[in-house]
Amino acid sequence: MSEIFNEVDEEVRRERLKQLWDKYSLFIIAGAILIIAGVGGWRGYQYYEGKKAAETGAAFTAAADLAEQNKHAEAEAAFNNIAATASGGYRTLARLRAAAEVAQRDPKEAVKVYDAIAADRSVPAQDRDLASLRAAQFLMDSVGYADLSQRLEPIAGADAAYRHTAREMLALSAWRAGNVAAARQWIEQINTDAGTPASLRNRAEVLQALLPPAAKS
Repeated sequence: MSEIFNEVDEEVRRERLKQLWDKYSLFIIAGAILIIAGVGGWRGYQYYEGKKAAETGAAFTAAADLAEQNKHAEAEAAFNNIAATASGGYRTLARLRAAAEVAQRDPKEAVKVYDAIAADRSVPAQDRDLASLRAAQFLMDSVGYADLSQRLEPIAGADAAYRHTAREMLALSAWRAGNVAAARQWIEQINTDAGTPASLRNRAEVLQALLPPAAKS
């Protein structure tokens, strides 16, 4: 008797499954097609992005080779082309390298290029800081402490990636300007920062020795 009931239950289940299939088969098939298409599209996108990244990497290497061969005009053009067509990290790197090539022919023009990068909020903060630092390095011998501090103080804070170099440049600029208080301030920040490189710390000690005795007390 139990076998009969089992057969009946099995028949009922089959009938319910058939009803469900008849009712929802189109939705099930459509869903499966969408899943397959989605997976295929994602795979295609990954392939395209990987291919594009490889091509950009090769172009960047070729541009860097031109720079090493002192073909600065060609390198500048190549980096600018990458910056105009690439995205993400390669775009920013290419803009920074193009600015370095501009500096080979016109440092003042390079400052403008670096300033543009530093002002671009779409560029990662650390790269903007680097652009600010590079611009300040080209201006170090031609502007006063007040102008340089406007550029470098924002990137000389406790957590800034390039704070060590920025502080050293500020200390040196202040010393050149005869601003003993400012020079002492930056030297102190250099000396009290545990992350300051040993070589930079040694240079700060030499600069400190050049200050008037009152500034050392």
